[in-house]
Amino acid sequence: MIENLLPNVDWEKMWEATLETLYMSAMATGFTFVIGLALGILLFLTSPHQLWANKMVYWLTGAFVNIFRSIPFIILIILLIPFTKFLLDTIRGANAALPALIIGAAPFYARMVLIALREIDKGVIEAARSMGARTSTIIWKVLLPESFPALLSGLTVTAVALVGYTAMAGIIGAGGLGNLAFLDGFQRSREDVTIVSTILILVIVFIIQWSGDAITSKSDKR
Repeated sequence: MIENLLPNVDWEKMWEATLETLYMSAMATGFTFVIGLALGILLFLTSPHQLWANKMVYWLTGAFVNIFRSIPFIILIILLIPFTKFLLDTIRGANAALPALIIGAAPFYARMVLIALREIDKGVIEAARSMGARTSTIIWKVLLPESFPALLSGLTVTAVALVGYTAMAGIIGAGGLGNLAFLDGFQRSREDVTIVSTILILVIVFIIQWSGDAITSKSDKR
């Protein structure tokens, strides 16, 4: 019956494309978390009245974040083609999509980290400073634990956005469900392939959102 309803769907190719989408999303989310967290903490600590207050570093970091956060992803992929080719010696495949995915998402997450850190009660940070806590102690014992639910919530939003980015990356040959929907579905007028690919992308997004919300809710003790 399924063969009659979806005559053009090659389930082996669909499964392979799903794994590629999951691989790109997971790897990009992991690197985005590390880089975005570092950028967000640097922005917070170098902002006025903070531990490392420094106008020049704050301005340069903020400019970097704002520029790469503002470039539409499909244009960013094209702009980064020479860099990707230099880095990986190819512009095709799941790995070739990772530089653009990470550079596109990390500044976005950095802004969410900055917002989360600004929500922390200043009295908590001042209390730690008055007790002589070092900056590393304040980061690990105060900033990260106090903002953990917000950081997790922001990472969930970023991971969902990255799934959408992988679909766009598929259009230029990165593989995954976006690539399958465009090449096998749209270009060959096979609507059933496009529909199944879209449904699978939606399922991945819903699972990420549901998991992120559940973990955030459990970790929020307020």
